[in-house]
Amino acid sequence: MKSPLTPPPAAGQASILVWDLPVRLFHGLLALSFAGAWLTAESERWRLLHVTLGYTLAGLLVFRVLWGLIGTRHARFTDFVRGPGAVRRYLAGLLRGQPEHAVGHNPAGALAILALLALGAASAVSGWAVYNQLGGEWLEEAHEIAASLMLAVVGVHVLGVVVASWLHRENLAASMISGRKRGAPEQGIRSAWRSVAALMLVAVLGFWWLQWQSAPDAAASANAGDGPVVQGHPARQSHTVSRNGRNSHGGSDSDGD
Repeated sequence: MKSPLTPPPAAGQASILVWDLPVRLFHGLLALSFAGAWLTAESERWRLLHVTLGYTLAGLLVFRVLWGLIGTRHARFTDFVRGPGAVRRYLAGLLRGQPEHAVGHNPAGALAILALLALGAASAVSGWAVYNQLGGEWLEEAHEIAASLMLAVVGVHVLGVVVASWLHRENLAASMISGRKRGAPEQGIRSAWRSVAALMLVAVLGFWWLQWQSAPDAAASANAGDGPVVQGHPARQSHTVSRNGRNSHGGSDSDGD
């Protein structure tokens, strides 16, 4: 079996399918979920959307780990996760302007993927615990730190994609959309696995629909005088706290949740 690190594809090589549709859909939905959750983090009005996108992100991470074990060739962790030596060699080549070419993820990209999986899991789990009042202010801070670190890794990853695209003379972002890169025919995958992607999309859209259905119930409960409500979950008042230390009724939050 050939190493995934190979010389840059020659002009005569064919366009091959590298990324299956589930991997591409995962990338798009993960970016959408993280961006949406980040933008709605400080808004009580959009709390349900924030929580929904956080749960979506968690589900996507679980799928990616499973697909990294049983998925197509270049989706598997065994194809792109390498040791420290491979990472050092790739980064050294990158600094020289002559990085090794990878048909799938390169070693530096693999580090970013692992970091995003770990930080995404930390952010999702801590967010779930905070939302369900299972921790104090320290856990809320941990949730914010994990999300901020994830944003930093995303920025580094995007910069790395831009630099690698320029040095390799191939549009890596476009290949994640089309699924195709130039390479030897035997390096491609046989199927895009559209059926798995379709099930994945149906699951995400179905979950979003169920979450949306809970929003009117929250408003009805609040109007009926059932007490404080946070986007569909009565009595979760303690986490409607803004950064200035005041709750939604203007009182101070002295006990840190």
